[in-house]
Order: sequence, then structure tokens, then C-alpha cells
Amino acid sequence: MSAVVRPKGGDIRPFEMKPFPETELADLRKRISATRWPERETVADATQGVQLATTEKLARYWATEYDWRKVETRLNTLPNFITEIDGLDIHFIHVRSKHESALPLIVTHGWPGSVVEQLKIIDPLTNPTAHGGTASDAFHLVIPSIPGYGYSGRPSTTRPGGTPPTLHGPGPC
Repeated sequence: MSAVVRPKGGDIRPFEMKPFPETELADLRKRISATRWPERETVADATQGVQLATTEKLARYWATEYDWRKVETRLNTLPNFITEIDGLDIHFIHVRSKHESALPLIVTHGWPGSVVEQLKIIDPLTNPTAHGGTASDAFHLVIPSIPGYGYSGRPSTTRPGGTPPTLHGPGPC
């Protein structure tokens, strides 16, 4: 994507998301709105998968309501970094708690997904005293974008056995 700037080197480097061009966002909304939908499912429940009405509602949200600029702004308020692991750039958010005794915690998103899924848990985990917890409940967070997602690099090769590189290094998962 044209909005990604990846510095080179093996160190941990600060990273700021550049705004996506409005033309790309407008094109995405246009393509979502132009979706040609299949016929409605033949059953009244989810036994045939996600129902068409649910998918259409989600598409309408993405095409008319989702505010990517708000997400860009929120992500850029957090400490973002890039580092290289096994030759692949990995993006991550690193939020330290104000509580000295906080424990380190890596929080990963699922597939498909992104670090955006984790935004709502950052403050409760790093600042639990503001949410009814105690300082002993605090964590320092590292939230990576898994390889091939968000602002992390996409693997171009696989390891022996056809599995992509992993964040934990060589060897079986």
C-alpha cells in the first residue's frame, strides 16, 4: 500500500502511519457499494453460514459509516514501532503502564484481524486503577501486527514443510 513507509535495518524504529489517500478510501467505498449479492440463503438460520442480511449490513457500515480517519488518528496516538525479525519487518504497538510493577504481555490478533481489535483493551490493561482494578493488575503491552497483516511485512517464502515464517523463530509451531 502506498501509505506504508518501512525504514530498513534490524533495530527497533519508531513508526508513524501515513494517511491513506482519500482516493483509495473513496474507491474502496465505491467497490463495496457495487457488490453484486447472491440470492438469499434457503434457510432461516445460520446453518448455511453467515446470512446475506448480516453481510449486507456489514458492507453498508463499511461503505457509509466506518471512519478510517478516526482509526488512523487513534493508532497514531500510540507508540508504534517496526523491527526486523528473521528478515521480515514486524509492526507493533508498545504501551508501557505507569505502574512500575506491571508485567509484560504480548497481545496478538487473530486471523483475519489487526491491532485495531486490541485498541479497546489497552487502557484497562495498562491503567487498571482507572477501571476498578489495582496496580498489581497492570501490564506493559506489546501488540504486534502478525506477518502479512497491517503494517507488518508479508512473507515471500515458506519454511520447509510449506509453513510461513513465524514470530517465534525456526522450528515447529
